[in-house]
Amino acid sequence: MNTAIILILGIPLIEIYLFIKVGSQIGALNTILLILATAVVGIWYARYEGFNTLKSGMSQLVKNELPLYEMVSGAAIAFAALLLILPGFATDIIGILLVFPITRKVILRKFSKKNSSKKEKNFIEGEYEDIEDKDGK
Repeated sequence: MNTAIILILGIPLIEIYLFIKVGSQIGALNTILLILATAVVGIWYARYEGFNTLKSGMSQLVKNELPLYEMVSGAAIAFAALLLILPGFATDIIGILLVFPITRKVILRKFSKKNSSKKEKNFIEGEYEDIEDKDGK
């Protein structure tokens, strides 16, 4: 089955299940307030981490280095902010994990290892030799 279809159907079902379970334990109003609080605090912290990543990227540029990690980290923080805006506990947990620098590094390292191992297999090693024409060209 296509991964996109599984995500489109699976994420709302998981969120509804978690809303029912948490709501039955702490009440409907407290559940709504908890969702709003995680969104506000998460967005605030994502903004803070985004500015830190921007500062780090600017310092890399001043050193005349490519801020590759900062670019990927900035994209991860933007995705985390999107997840924190969406109402739900599962998306909030993933968003919070992506916002914190320690867990973000672990997650990005896992994805980069998967992608780098695939890329290493896509090349052919060989040798070459320059051959001159009889005319000396």
